[in-house]
Amino acid sequence: MRAKVAGMVAVVGVLSGCGAATSAQPTPTGPGVLTLQNAKPPAPGGEVGEASAEFDDAADLKMWTKLSDTEKDVDRIAKFDVNKTVKGSMYLEPKTSAWFDGFRGPFVYQELAGDIVMHARVKVTGKDGGKPKRLFSLGGLMARQPGSYAKPNWVSVTTGTGEKSGQVEAKYTKDGSSKPVELAVKDGWVELALGRVGRVFVALYKEEGGTWKVGQRWPSTLPDVLQWGVTAYTDWDSYSTLKKDATKGNAKQVKGTPDLKLTVDYVRFLRPELPDYADPLNNASVSDEVLIKAMTPAGA
Repeated sequence: MRAKVAGMVAVVGVLSGCGAATSAQPTPTGPGVLTLQNAKPPAPGGEVGEASAEFDDAADLKMWTKLSDTEKDVDRIAKFDVNKTVKGSMYLEPKTSAWFDGFRGPFVYQELAGDIVMHARVKVTGKDGGKPKRLFSLGGLMARQPGSYAKPNWVSVTTGTGEKSGQVEAKYTKDGSSKPVELAVKDGWVELALGRVGRVFVALYKEEGGTWKVGQRWPSTLPDVLQWGVTAYTDWDSYSTLKKDATKGNAKQVKGTPDLKLTVDYVRFLRPELPDYADPLNNASVSDEVLIKAMTPAGA
């Protein structure tokens, strides 16, 4: 794998606990206001840029590691390839699976460190096309604390069918407790961005032909080195009585009716940066408009 860059960039700050962004007004002794003019898009290239993939070469598959291999879990992936099933794309088809609380699903990743924006263009459909028919059939991006099976810690932004179809789901899971937020989105291709800068994690999304929107902000409590990658899972209903028992649900492959195909056009990694005076957990210091500029590629 080309992009083992653990320890490259230190996190600017860490806030313990979890919670939403605030709107408290900046004070002369507190955070300042970052204007749109002074905000800068994340920088492409560098060592973290080597982790990026356009998926136009089957060799790109070697860059990605299956979580089931490294942490000895059930392989819940039915099909996974690059530039084969869909030309110029990564393709991932999950078996019945879930990423919720202590439940685990498919995940392919690269281990990277520091402040990062992961940007991808994805499309989720059911196996027969159209919207996935099974509840919680979602695909997209995840950043996960390595080795956190006992107390799962990760953030994700995915799209597909959640409680209902046509959703983007932004989810923060701390010590095995998941807090998802669902947002309506049109069918078709969706751009997703998941990023950490300083003491905040951000999930953003953009419909085809639309504009970027902030899905959620969370305090960054995860360690410097994380697994950054792609996830897809489907068919929560088939867990039936196991929905309250993650240990048993994770112990074997649950039989069900999986209904999801994930196509990923590209995954690009960039380095975001905010000035020290800006507090990205404070809407009055860093507005959504400014945060979008700071956490999405220039011209995207």
